[in-house]
Amino acid sequence: MKRSLAFGILAMFIGLQATSVLAKPSSPTTWDYLEPDRDQVIASLNVVELLKRHHYNKPPLNDARSAKIFDSYLAMLDPSRSYFTAADIDEFGKWRNEFDDFLKNGNLQPGFTIYKRHLERFKSRLEYALSLLDKGVDSFDFSVDEELLIDREKAAWPKDEAELDDLWRKRVKDEILRLKIAGKEPKAIEELLTKRYRNQLARLDQTRGEDVFQTYINAFAQSYDPHTQYLSPDNAENFDINMSLSLEGIGAVLQSDNEHVKVVRLVPAGPAEKSKQIAPADKIVAVGQQDDEMVDVIGWRLDEVVKLIRGPKGSVVRLEVIPASNAPNDQTSKVVSITREAVKLEEQAAKKSILNLEHDGQAYKLGVIEIPAFYLDFKALRAGDRDYKSTTRDVKQLLTELQKEKVDGVVIDLRNNGGGSLQEATELTGLFIDQGPTVLVRNSDGRIDVLADESAGAFYKGPLAVLVNRLSASASEIFAGAMQDYHRALILGGQTFGKGTVQTIQPLNHGELKLTLAKFYRVSGQSTQHQGVIPDITYPAEVDTKEIGESALSEALPWDSIRAAINPEMNPFMPFLAELKARHDTRTSEHPDFVFTRERLALTQELMQETSVSLNEDKRRKQHADIEKRQLALENALRVAKGESPLEALEKEDESMPHQEDKKLKPEDDAYLSESGHILLDYLGLNSAMAKH
Repeated sequence: MKRSLAFGILAMFIGLQATSVLAKPSSPTTWDYLEPDRDQVIASLNVVELLKRHHYNKPPLNDARSAKIFDSYLAMLDPSRSYFTAADIDEFGKWRNEFDDFLKNGNLQPGFTIYKRHLERFKSRLEYALSLLDKGVDSFDFSVDEELLIDREKAAWPKDEAELDDLWRKRVKDEILRLKIAGKEPKAIEELLTKRYRNQLARLDQTRGEDVFQTYINAFAQSYDPHTQYLSPDNAENFDINMSLSLEGIGAVLQSDNEHVKVVRLVPAGPAEKSKQIAPADKIVAVGQQDDEMVDVIGWRLDEVVKLIRGPKGSVVRLEVIPASNAPNDQTSKVVSITREAVKLEEQAAKKSILNLEHDGQAYKLGVIEIPAFYLDFKALRAGDRDYKSTTRDVKQLLTELQKEKVDGVVIDLRNNGGGSLQEATELTGLFIDQGPTVLVRNSDGRIDVLADESAGAFYKGPLAVLVNRLSASASEIFAGAMQDYHRALILGGQTFGKGTVQTIQPLNHGELKLTLAKFYRVSGQSTQHQGVIPDITYPAEVDTKEIGESALSEALPWDSIRAAINPEMNPFMPFLAELKARHDTRTSEHPDFVFTRERLALTQELMQETSVSLNEDKRRKQHADIEKRQLALENALRVAKGESPLEALEKEDESMPHQEDKKLKPEDDAYLSESGHILLDYLGLNSAMAKH
């Protein structure tokens, strides 16, 4: 695709400017200045044409797509159905099946009209919330038995302003109650919430036409799939889009989650991951620079939060986060300090260790190779440096060293590996297979490109297991999928992320479009998209797969399959899988780490099922105490099983307390790693016994 493609598409429409299609003129507001400009009209037409020609699916832009755009836009603007009234939705409803025509004709006015109405409603709600706070926190009666519906995604739209007032009275009451239970004093609560709402009001007045355009066009673009995105000129300049908004400075991937910004993934060897202070699914509620006052960011847009978090290397950013491990209604937060720095390639490098296990009365030695990312030093490679670093070169050296140590087998640890170089995924696969295809890439025109290992002979032919989890994504899934399809390794752990699509960046006259133009398929013909790689033996998940992963994203492309590229030999693991799983279940049924992970996730999922909360303080405190009691029981059962003294209360980290780095654990202390070794040794024993017969 040439750059001129984006500039030249539908030049005939340059003179078209959107005109209002409202039945009645809107009343003057402070946001009358928000109108689409010529550059935005041209960019929207370019986006329409690029998606029509080059998106992987090429779905038609018709009435059905229009309805998706309409619903997506409303969900972006009002995900909790707390601003618009039923009358607003009825008024906008006449456009439900017309957004396809609006976009084809360069008419952006309906998108701007809906956004401006949202600003009006938002302002009205904030002013109402402030009027409640003006009466004081003590004016709320927390002895009344009433509830707030917190899962409002499918709730009815409030029928009028009186119903909105009641909803917001309960929302403010809930905010106050959460903060009271978290230990804040009434005056501090009043100050915090007043400041939060006033800041949000001030930010409404700073809304730019570009904010409206980006939101509206993304409602359109992301109706195709979640990785197809329009980026405004500012965001196109500031973000490393290929890493899906990975942030330079702290090494975290973030996404919007209603009024919060949520951590999705930590970049291996990045400052956030090394700090051991934040985790996937944590919610960021405030950001501060070094010793400056914290800025409350609830209700902020993702890009605005990103700008606060980014900063010069060596500087300190402070994040106030609500840990994912909290109960859903527990707003207890902690403040963590992270020094911004670039992620060094050598810190992401593969590394080895020895796992010493006692198995069936015998001592065994297994090699472990941890691969945090699929990396390739392109700069050194282009410069002709013979010692350039790459995943495959490093793993090859580590395998050589492990074989000299006469290990009984090898475990490749891909947990939390978010991917990286596709070339390295292919070359790494080549170390373990004779030769042949490694991954298939199907393009939007239906053409299938086959990437293959051309080198004859496998470098390592010994026993192999691959350990994955929900945060193993993209290139990790390609490698793990190939090892499973070639029956070269036992795949163990958790269902992987499911990111099986390829994006490209197309510059526009105004901003850029990231669009999905291809899909990965395993050599078996199965897509890695949506479903990911399903392990041969599954471990308890540490994160809820409904919250984290491709399948958790709206409009994610589905799993499918194409013709296989190989005809593999009989699966050598198949005869033993039932027995391997039975032995695994026996070993882990009472293993403290496995029990803790299973029960903690079960508790979290149980609590997530709650759709409403009590606004009665006594009931809420009792519920909170009951949850803490159950969490403490889980924690203490684990500690006692490991010979540690039980806690009297759950530990809450505090900024005033120096953070203690985790002590260096031995490979044997990692329950999932040790269990992977035992499963591999089980297989070797069963296979050897069969061979003797």
